Amino acid sequence: MIGLWDTTGNEVVKALAAERRSAGGVASGLALTLIAVVEEKKVREAEAAATIAASAHPCRLLIVVRSDLDGRSRLDAEIVVGGRLGPAEAVVMRMYGRLALHAESVVMPLLAPDVPVVSWWHEEPPNMIANDFLGVVADRRITDSAQAPDPVAALRQRAIDYAPGDTDLTWTRITLWRSLVAGAFDATEARVIGAKIVAPAKDPTAWLMLGWLKSRLNIEPTMEHTDRSPRLHSVELQCENGDYVRVTREEGTALFSRSGQEDRYMPLPRRAVGDELAEELRRLDADQIYADALGAMAGVAGLDHRQPMRVHVWKDPTLAARAAAPTDAMAG
Repeated sequence: MIGLWDTTGNEVVKALAAERRSAGGVASGLALTLIAVVEEKKVREAEAAATIAASAHPCRLLIVVRSDLDGRSRLDAEIVVGGRLGPAEAVVMRMYGRLALHAESVVMPLLAPDVPVVSWWHEEPPNMIANDFLGVVADRRITDSAQAPDPVAALRQRAIDYAPGDTDLTWTRITLWRSLVAGAFDATEARVIGAKIVAPAKDPTAWLMLGWLKSRLNIEPTMEHTDRSPRLHSVELQCENGDYVRVTREEGTALFSRSGQEDRYMPLPRRAVGDELAEELRRLDADQIYADALGAMAGVAGLDHRQPMRVHVWKDPTLAARAAAPTDAMAG
């Protein structure tokens, strides 16, 4: 590992090149550049998740930590090639002051050549991705609405702000649920006429499940809120012939119930963030099924017809905060 304190972007580029030469760099085998936007307290979590993802998708990992926007501009960087992060070239950049508002000036020269760029926010998602150049430059953008104070409202905002290439880890977390529900119809042709989802009111995965069922089956699922489980608890489908199919979460397994058949248990583990991230990195094109589910959930049509490329909309959060301060003071 190389540590550079109070350095410049040029010095980081030179140090990465030198470390690659000494460690036998793997740039020719890199599948992508992964830009991770992370809070300071979650840097180790992001590194652990990226290590898991890099085992399946060798990448150049650029971790951006923005801090103290009103302080002196400074850049601290750590460079790791291989080692604790597995088959990845990693640069952890802590940016302070005005530099943090222009992170692209340091990040752009570090992008691996001729490979796709993926941006991942391991923190509260941005309200508008176009306000962050690190999202505009990416071919694919991964958010996690569950990290917002109001996860369901954040998920609805993802629909308002959607562009093809966006995805959210709340969608990835229902992959196994969707597989179980879809597999229930391998042995029947009965039409589904209704569905009921039982989950906590603020579980975004449950609302995406509702959107998925609505978009795929052309039905209006109902939502029943519960405090029995911290996450999506059960999904029940009612068929036109009177049959039902129900999947219920029980301690890492799913109880699969179906009319006329014995109940059986199937695996439904809670996966690590790194496994969820690795799943999303398997595809670098737009996910139309996610777009349909998100749009149906939020009541926003035509998401997959939007332009995939964003135009950077500059917004200075420090100036916005200062402009709002007098109004807040008068209101108080």
